[in-house]
Amino acid sequence: MCTSIVYSAGDGYFGRNLDLEVSFGQEVVITPRDYAFNFRKLPTMEHHYAIIGVALVKDNYPLYFDGVNEEGVGMAGLNFDGPAHFFSVEDGKDNVSPFEFIPYVLGQCKSVEEAKQLMTNLNLVNINFSDQLKLSPLHWLIADRSGKSIVVESTVTGLHVYDNPVGVLTNNPEFPQQLTNLANYQSVSPAEPANTLTPGIALNNYSRGIGSHLLPGGMDSESRFVKETFTKMHAPAGKSERENVTNYFHILNAVDQQKGLDEVAPNTFEYTIYSDGVNLATGTLYYTTYENNQINAVAMRNANLNSSDLVSYPMLNNQAINYQN
Repeated sequence: MCTSIVYSAGDGYFGRNLDLEVSFGQEVVITPRDYAFNFRKLPTMEHHYAIIGVALVKDNYPLYFDGVNEEGVGMAGLNFDGPAHFFSVEDGKDNVSPFEFIPYVLGQCKSVEEAKQLMTNLNLVNINFSDQLKLSPLHWLIADRSGKSIVVESTVTGLHVYDNPVGVLTNNPEFPQQLTNLANYQSVSPAEPANTLTPGIALNNYSRGIGSHLLPGGMDSESRFVKETFTKMHAPAGKSERENVTNYFHILNAVDQQKGLDEVAPNTFEYTIYSDGVNLATGTLYYTTYENNQINAVAMRNANLNSSDLVSYPMLNNQAINYQN
């Protein structure tokens, strides 16, 4: 399970929590402009926008979990097991395998509107990366520097592209149902609630934060969608990059998953393996891992973006503790 957001403060930030029960050895990977993306059913993309994100590199191919291109468009794939359905190759369509989808979009789109146009002839096809690496059942959040975002879902009824007014995505159910469910929580507020239960009778406000009393706090994807939407919608904008990055990680941390709380198999627990966020103007990727909650940064523009060679940075997993005495 996972959570992805776009945070419209400062330059804008895009990223996600990756919640799984096993790590894949993922790294921060920069794909420069002249790296050749060899698509299975489309012509090779030999020149494209540079991309930074978190990926598993297999056979010199970056399998991106999430990424942002140099034009400020971000994209993340999140688990969508059950509703996700990918199709056979269809003549006359742009047949793209889901493992190619992030570079296909980020390689050529400067905005969400351009990405939407790219979807008009798209067919997400059931082609595995290899016999050992099968397709994951995913749906995707795409956002740009304007704060606009869309959700892309491929189900048995076809390819669906939804405008996303809240800039949040988790997992199941299908996105329209997630939005509909928000209506159940529209009275949740950071403010003290008005007493409409017993007019004229004072009640004891035994605690601060009673306005958020009904906010769900479970590990399930519907609860995380509601809580993250509430958290992000009320998050302030900072006055500096440092403050915005700090705020961004606090927003994601509202729904991170600790070990021991989400059992997906006997004695096997899902947890937040990493959290990341990219400044959509500068292309700087910030991240933390479960083992190391110091914020680390990799700047895309410090790499040679006119190269054809991938640039990878291992994620730092050793906890950094500042001893003051």
